[in-house]
Parts: sequence; C-alpha cells; structure tokens
Amino acid sequence: MAIPRRSSRKVRIAHVAVGGDAPIVVQSMTNTDTADAEATAQQVHALAKAGSELVRITVNTAEAAAQVARIRERLDAMGCDVPLVGDFHFNGHKLLSQFPDCAQALAKYRINPGNVGRGAKRDEQFATMIELACKYEKPVRIGVNWGSLDQDLLARMMDENARRAEPLPVEQVMREALITSALDSAKRAEELGLPGDRIVLSCKVSAVQDLIAVYRELARRCDYPLHLGLTEAGMGSKGIVASTAALAVLLQEGIGDTIRVSLTPEPGGDRTREVVVAQEILQTMGLRSFAPLVISCPGCGRTTSTFFQELAAKIQAFLRAQMPVWRAQYPGVENMHVAVMGCVVNGPGESKHADIGISLPGAGEVPVAPVYVNGQKTVTLKGERIAEEFQVIVEEYVRTTYGPGGPGRTASETEKVIAIQAAH
Repeated sequence: MAIPRRSSRKVRIAHVAVGGDAPIVVQSMTNTDTADAEATAQQVHALAKAGSELVRITVNTAEAAAQVARIRERLDAMGCDVPLVGDFHFNGHKLLSQFPDCAQALAKYRINPGNVGRGAKRDEQFATMIELACKYEKPVRIGVNWGSLDQDLLARMMDENARRAEPLPVEQVMREALITSALDSAKRAEELGLPGDRIVLSCKVSAVQDLIAVYRELARRCDYPLHLGLTEAGMGSKGIVASTAALAVLLQEGIGDTIRVSLTPEPGGDRTREVVVAQEILQTMGLRSFAPLVISCPGCGRTTSTFFQELAAKIQAFLRAQMPVWRAQYPGVENMHVAVMGCVVNGPGESKHADIGISLPGAGEVPVAPVYVNGQKTVTLKGERIAEEFQVIVEEYVRTTYGPGGPGRTASETEKVIAIQAAH
C-alpha cells in the first residue's frame, strides 16, 4: 500500500533531488576533523558506498574550510559524486566569505539560526550567508535545534505566554519557538533573494513525542521539504529504537523528504551503521528498496545450533557487499527477499513466500535443507557445504533473474549448479 506523501517543493542539491516527487533521501555526517582532508574524504566515501546520498561535513575553522575543495577533488578522483553539505555554526559567514573555493565546492549550506549571531549581528551574519548562497546558487537547510534555540526568541515568546490569561505549557511554547525560528528564517531568506525552491527546513529535538508534534505542525504550515532526524538519538539499540519510533510515525503520515539517524557510534564502531539503519527504516516501511532483505527466524528450542543464524548473517552481509556492483548490473535486485529459516514449523512456508529461501533442519529433523525458488522446491541440500551451496544458488538466482535475459532458472538448472559446486 502506497503512503501518500505531503506535497512539497523540490530542491536540487547537486544531482540529488529532495522533496516534490523525489524518493526520500538518506543522509549522514562525518565525525572526522575536516582539516584532515584524506581522513574526511575516506569517511565520506565509505558513507556514500554504504548508501548515504548526501554527506554533511563540519566546517568550523579556517583550516577546515581550506580543505573542503581538496576533499571534493579527492572524492571526484575516487569516482564518488556524493554531494557535500557544509555544517556551519557561529562563524559560517566568515568562512564562506574568506574561502570561495569552499563555498563553491559545497552542494548545500546548513545554517542554524540559533547561533548565527546575537542582536543586530544575527541579521547581518545570516544575510551574509544567504547572499553567498545566492551568489553560488546553492540551496540551504535552515536547521533549528532544541539545544541551540534562539534564546532571544524563546525569551520573548515565554514572556508573551506568561501574559496570557491561560498560559500554555512550557513544552508547547518551546515547540512553537522551534517552528517560528525555522519559518521566520525561511521567510527572511526569501526576502534576501534565495528562491523558495532552494530551502529545506528541519527542527530537531531529542524526545520522540516532541519531534512528532513539531514536525506535524511544521508540515501543516509550510511546503518546504523537511529533513527528519532525532538529534542526539543515543547509542546502540536505544538510538535505533528512538529514531525508528519517531521517524516511522512521521513517514507513515507522509511527512519527511530526507532523513538521518544520528547514532552515537560504539567505541571503534562503524560510522556507516547509521546509514544502514536509515535505509532499513525506509525499506521495512515499503517506502524505498536499497538491498535484498533476509527474512530469518529468531530461533527457539526446536533449533539445534547457531548454524541458521550464522547463515542468515553471512547471506545478509554478502548481499550488502555485492550491492555496489549489483545495483548497476542487476536492476531490481534490491527488491529481492531471501528466507533463511531454522526448522520445519515456519521454514517451508516462509521460504515459499520469499523469492528464494532455505529451510534448515531443526532438532530431531532429517538433516536436509530444502531450497525454494519463486515458491517452488528446487533442490535439497545436505552435508557440510550447505552454506556455500546456498550462496551459489543465490548468486545464480540474481544473475538469471535480474540480469539480461532473465527471468530465473528452472529446477534442473539449479540442480546442475549444485552438482558443479559439489564437484569442486
């Protein structure tokens, strides 16, 4: 069932479209020192390879700004065309003015209206950044954050609320301040000459219910594309669950044009995990497809070992690793479903419903593993090389189903592949 999307303007960020009829875009952010051009370029490349369609980098010092053009050049040399978004706080007006190569190399500027400046300087510094965005024909994300909200605006709104006959709850006033800051800043940007189709908005908070309430109201009051994300989501399962809980509600309501899952990496963890989580949120909701999905059971007393778990993990890793190549060679492969089941209870049924599936033997079952292709049992695997043989079947299924001349192989062809593999 298709989810109706909120109507919004379409903004182009280099070759990536956000909003309008464009797919919901996945983005991420580096955590390297941008002044280290090589390390930053390598991490951007890794994030893009994992599936990040926009990558934001911190531009906070003159040393960082001086390296942005070099980072762009390094990425181009690696064949990585992912657009770079510059994240500016406090001194963006100076850095963009002093480093025109940086201003040109970035595909979008992120401006936080809460820390552009204070008093009269705020208007002047905000105007400078918008004028430079106009000069270089760059889109802008006006990104308001709960933790760096414009304190003058908040104080004014709190005072106004205190004078009401029936004051609103403090949390509601703070949510309204976030929305007001974003909308007023967007209006000011347009007054300064930035076209409305070069503006993306975000209002990030760290609590699920607050995020949902803010974006529902923001979506109601404007047609700018919206960037979703729970800021400071946390580490591990907490960050994943919180982000999923918030984003899924909004996405189900058609709200959101680009998303980021802001996970705190585990010590020594992989930064690309946040990209995979964002993709999986969209894919499990049926909004986009990025890589074949593996369906596997959780295991119970009927399963005798971790064999099916290891096989499921191995197949999932294999499919993701192949996607950079498969995406170009085998259009549609990202929609494939693979089932790896651990016993006879649900194994055959789930395997039949998947494009390709295997039902592994559980406790007390005959030590054989039937394989189902497009709902039909094709071969039965046995012995010590079930995992390797099943992977061969998956590879051959991809080649024959999604490659030139599809649409798939017959049972006899599959048996022939297994026979050849066994001979080696």
